[in-house]
Amino acid sequence: MYRKYLAYLLLAALILPVSAFAKPASKESVRKMMTEAGSGKMGVQIMEQMIPAIKKMIPDAPDKFWTDIMANVNPNELINLVIPIYQKYLTEDDVKGIIAFYASPVGKKLIRVQPAIMRDSIRLGQQWGQQMARRILLKYKQKNYKHALPRVHEKAL
Repeated sequence: MYRKYLAYLLLAALILPVSAFAKPASKESVRKMMTEAGSGKMGVQIMEQMIPAIKKMIPDAPDKFWTDIMANVNPNELINLVIPIYQKYLTEDDVKGIIAFYASPVGKKLIRVQPAIMRDSIRLGQQWGQQMARRILLKYKQKNYKHALPRVHEKAL
């Protein structure tokens, strides 16, 4: 009977991932990691990039309205919202390693250039999406489905 339990224990140890036994990341360490990475600043930058599109939806809003909106953007709000997501996927040791990376010269460089990388990636992603939409519409048209294409979409080609 003892051997049977020992066999089950050994089997469980082999099957269960090591991370199942690892210490989960604490809120404090995740917050420190995100602060080191500049996540709060990135949230503000994302809002600054979104404002022009939102302005088009509310064209009559005065400049003071938008200034007030940005003044009330709280970067800690975004951090607090995503902490549980990081805790779901990272252990305490993972977070400590990431913090150490961000403290290194290359980590500091990544933090410095990350906003530009994100900005360029978003722009490129939008262009790619437009190209894909054109290809899909063209392919649809080539398959003799032209009669089903609304005129609005034909102009996009």
